Amino acid sequence: MKLTFSPASPFARKVRIAAIELGLIDKIEFVPATVVPGQPNDEYSQINPVKKLPALILDNGDVVLDSYVIVEYLDELAGGGKLIPASGPTRWKVKSDHSLLQGMLDSMLLCRYERMVRPQGLQWQAWSDDHWNRAWNGMARFEKHPDMLSRPFDVAQIGLVCVLGYADFRFPDCGWRKAYPKLDAFHQKMLERPSVKISVPPAA
Repeated sequence: MKLTFSPASPFARKVRIAAIELGLIDKIEFVPATVVPGQPNDEYSQINPVKKLPALILDNGDVVLDSYVIVEYLDELAGGGKLIPASGPTRWKVKSDHSLLQGMLDSMLLCRYERMVRPQGLQWQAWSDDHWNRAWNGMARFEKHPDMLSRPFDVAQIGLVCVLGYADFRFPDCGWRKAYPKLDAFHQKMLERPSVKISVPPAA
């Protein structure tokens, strides 16, 4: 299997953490890829028409898209029910928590693009603020309802690690640690896991 990735991508990091946790990391070849808004990448568009990282290319040539779907595929490959509960109320709680986290990451990435990629004079501050508030309010949700923080390790916790890690990486002055001490304690605990520690994005 081959995984298109960038060390800076929180979505690719999610898959990398999952692959390590599931014991599948040695079965995956990591293929660096760069996707930037406004810059065509015809070669990558052949793999994923919407130009998103990561994509998992199977040995038979099939392509699995979306970080969550890739984790679900790897979880099944490892026997199932390891990072995504196989059934019952917990399954839907984990999937719902993860969907919220996925949306938070999407909004944070859009904030990054608005600030760093959109030409000067064309930025839409209210739009950027709205997307940042979506991520910030999502953090508040998990701070106020911390049951997820103490569950057995699952894909939603991996997603939260990637949200907080991306905040540190791209928005180091946002103040999330002071605002959300329970999330800070969770993040520090998660950094003790080799899969989380080794996948921290490089310094910007």
